[in-house]
Amino acid sequence: MAFELPDLPYAYDALAGLGMSKETLEYHHDLHHKAYVDNGNKAVAGTEWEGKSVEEVVKGTYQAGAVAQNGIFNNASQHWNHTQFWEMMGPGGDKMPGELEKALVDTFGSVDKFKEAFAAAGAGQFGSGWAWLVKEADGGLKVTKTENGVNPLCFGQTALLGCDVWEHSYYIDFRNKRPAYLSNFLDKLVNWENVASRM
Repeated sequence: MAFELPDLPYAYDALAGLGMSKETLEYHHDLHHKAYVDNGNKAVAGTEWEGKSVEEVVKGTYQAGAVAQNGIFNNASQHWNHTQFWEMMGPGGDKMPGELEKALVDTFGSVDKFKEAFAAAGAGQFGSGWAWLVKEADGGLKVTKTENGVNPLCFGQTALLGCDVWEHSYYIDFRNKRPAYLSNFLDKLVNWENVASRM
């Protein structure tokens, strides 16, 4: 199956009052994400990965220990990452379901301590990458960070929450203030109901 650019699950200006402008979403979704889809389709054409699901391509082309990943992986993984990212945000999803809150408190001590750990992971990622809240195979929760387009699929983890810390995700609205972007993401942009539904 060919990779397809999904529509945003909300209007381009739906997050503007929450710290992510219409301009950011237009650039990020319509240009950056679309480029991953288009380049990914070109990269898999005529290969064993043509017609496979994006998850199969990501898991099958990831090279553990490689200094740089291959073009098929980079585009497929960034397509997957961004598809999740749009769904993990949204207007009106700021109330955290009790089951998720309990899990975060049990693991990190408090919701605030989870947010501190997540923000530190994102701020501490050198260069481009992602910060994640993941569920391990044994059911435990963990905050991680990955370089470039690498994601939890590569490690057998379930992505509950991911934040894009590539500069194109925040530079229009926050310039070079990545910590402020991460704080705003956690406090205003996350759709916690979506996060809980992934558990």
